[in-house]
Amino acid sequence: MKTRAAVLVECGKPLELMELEIPKLQEGQVLVKMSYSGICRTQLNEINGLKGPDPYLPHTLGHEGSGTVYSVGPGVTKVKVADPVILTWIIGKGKGPRGTIYTSGNTKVNSGAISTFMEYSIIAENRLIPISKETPLKEASLFGCAIPTGAGIVYNELNLKENSSIAIFGLGGIGLSALIAAASKKPKMIIAIDLEPTKLEMAKELGATHTVLFDDNLMKNIQSITEGSGVDFAVEAVGKKDVMETAFQSIKDKSGLCVLAGNVPKDTKIECDPFDFIKGKRLIGTWGGKVDPDRDIPLFLDDFLKNAKPLKKLISHEAPLEEINALISLLETGQAARTLISF
Repeated sequence: MKTRAAVLVECGKPLELMELEIPKLQEGQVLVKMSYSGICRTQLNEINGLKGPDPYLPHTLGHEGSGTVYSVGPGVTKVKVADPVILTWIIGKGKGPRGTIYTSGNTKVNSGAISTFMEYSIIAENRLIPISKETPLKEASLFGCAIPTGAGIVYNELNLKENSSIAIFGLGGIGLSALIAAASKKPKMIIAIDLEPTKLEMAKELGATHTVLFDDNLMKNIQSITEGSGVDFAVEAVGKKDVMETAFQSIKDKSGLCVLAGNVPKDTKIECDPFDFIKGKRLIGTWGGKVDPDRDIPLFLDDFLKNAKPLKKLISHEAPLEEINALISLLETGQAARTLISF
């Protein structure tokens, strides 16, 4: 059996469409027929070689999506054939085989425990979440990375209350997911920040009380909105040095908390004034919003779908696998929220 896949052959170059031979499933592996795959900004760093030397080239990519179980390998108990599933990079319950080697002619193509830029993909059991057949697979694909990380930050790491203020830096998939989750808490102030005016308009529709363009006047505008106090919480979802530094500057003395969710290129360092920590400001990173995927993703699904939260607005572009490099370009230039590959 064969599958088409978008493969990273050389860093800094467009992905190449290749036909791969699917090997026999090993213990703990599941073959999934993909329906949708999201494209995360983390993938851009990998494609552009910004995560350091890549010893696994050529290899497959993608770490969030949805699909249907096509076949299961030995020892798999979490899912069965025909089950609809969410694919997530966040490790959950089940067996965790290390990866797969596909072949294309005489070429070996490496693949990790999860890859989603392909029509059929071998996935580790512990990267799958079974869902009901009534769950729309397009929206379900967002629950593999964007929503767990963004909503997880709000629900698991921030003590957001009605009198709280929060600033969200970057309105891609993770930032918008954090915004939707924050809006459900009904805080007094949600400041949405981005370079793209169209995204700021969307943020208003999703519950932002204020929107600010990321420009030279950003800190002045935040200080004006907060009457000089800064915000209680800041979420950085861009992955750029200057944005991380500004997000930290935007929080209150004594009690402010800034959470960094973006991925910067390897060896990038950010600068902070140590006296800000003495004044009580806090700065933390996040690993997928502290999400336990088997516990939290079903809860997020129930919350977002039952309460009719505007998931479709998170999906700004959709295209088939053949157009993946165009989708990647849209994401790279900041024009997209979440882009989806549809199979």
